[in-house]
Amino acid sequence: MKLAEARVLLNCEILDGIRLLRLEADDIARDAVAGQFVHVRCSRGSDPLLRRPISLYAIGSPATAESPGRGKPKSGASPTSSTAASPPQLKKGQIDLLFARVGRGTELLAQLAAGDTVSVLGPLGKGFHITPKTRNVLLIGGGIGMAPLSALAAQAVARDLTVTMLCGFKSEDAVLPAWLLPPEVEYVVCTEDGTAGRKGIVTDIVVDFLDWADEAFACGPRPMLSALARTPLLQKVRAQVSLEERMGCGVGACLGCVVRTKHGLQRVCRDGPVFEMKDIVWE
Repeated sequence: MKLAEARVLLNCEILDGIRLLRLEADDIARDAVAGQFVHVRCSRGSDPLLRRPISLYAIGSPATAESPGRGKPKSGASPTSSTAASPPQLKKGQIDLLFARVGRGTELLAQLAAGDTVSVLGPLGKGFHITPKTRNVLLIGGGIGMAPLSALAAQAVARDLTVTMLCGFKSEDAVLPAWLLPPEVEYVVCTEDGTAGRKGIVTDIVVDFLDWADEAFACGPRPMLSALARTPLLQKVRAQVSLEERMGCGVGACLGCVVRTKHGLQRVCRDGPVFEMKDIVWE
């Protein structure tokens, strides 16, 4: 874990209200793994007081700097509605953060310009782990929950694994573009209103892919994850989930992000954010 003054390289809107922030943060990129996050200070003053936790969308480490995604999607991947161009290739020592502009803190982050610096603490938390025998990786995302899964996709592709990403959105105008993923990844989109990809919610289509998958990884709204945990076939496949919770300190001291697990109360920032799906008490 490092406290760094990271230099802003890029801050662009890829969809309405969704931004990509690229930072020069060599110490963080060197140690980070998919599923971890950083705690970002939103202003130079004390308002807002608390940092914001943001998942690592892409990590410029030697193994993955050439991967996400910056190219044509895999043949047969679902089309997307975004017209934003993909950014330049991520380089070693850089990290990408994907965030939604939803409040004062993220609004301030959206105003950062190239050349600015921002205080970043990380990498924090426990990341994803793909077992050595796995060959087929199934990723299940809801909305911006795609972000940490994209970093995992890049690491899986670097290991020559086969990766499919299922991601659910409300409608076509909310679909995240395929270039956010490595081009080797099969990207399957579903929308609640049927305006893009398959019609329905992502938990409706996951059963079609579970016989193929060796392991599954998911991130998204808690109701989505809870529904996945009740999917009978998914209970037969090892599955990990990345939980999203409000945080205070980000390092496990304030106990503001605890969740109930079969092993007692655990801190999302320290014991997670990645947990075994079967260990969470989904109430």
